[in-house]
Amino acid sequence: MAGTRAAIRYAKAVLGVASDKGTAETVNTDMKHIAATISESEELSMMLKSAAVKSDDKTAVLAKVFPQLNVLSTELFKVLAANKRLEILEATAENYCRLYDDLQGKEKATVTTAVPMNNDLELKVLAKIKDLTSKSVELENIVDESILGGFILRVGDTEYNASIANKLNTLKREFTLN
Repeated sequence: MAGTRAAIRYAKAVLGVASDKGTAETVNTDMKHIAATISESEELSMMLKSAAVKSDDKTAVLAKVFPQLNVLSTELFKVLAANKRLEILEATAENYCRLYDDLQGKEKATVTTAVPMNNDLELKVLAKIKDLTSKSVELENIVDESILGGFILRVGDTEYNASIANKLNTLKREFTLN
């Protein structure tokens, strides 16, 4: 929990400096790349979390893995290393992206379906999302066959579960309670 709060504080600080320097969008691109790379690489994630690896070695690896970053993004590595907080780099990058999107009036919506959405369904979902929020929305489709059918829509902190699996579970609870 403390790591999460610290990651938010670092993300806010980097966003503040990036906004002042007019590089917030470039740093956002870097942060998306950093978060995705760490998320996809279990070795990199474990190395950042390892107490056995020295901070200098971690920053050297990060410099090799991310050679083309904005100066502000690489400065974040140095600050986190100096404060022995490199293990929260991924969370910091994710929080930066979320805060940047909030600042830009953007929101991420996630739709989980049993099969990939077609263009028609995507347009209908986007229209429904426009009713729920005034922000511009980036739609992400996750395919999860375990929901059997229907969909689960998540916009910000709001979730609407219209999946067949959820309806079956609701019926099951009703029958077991009666």
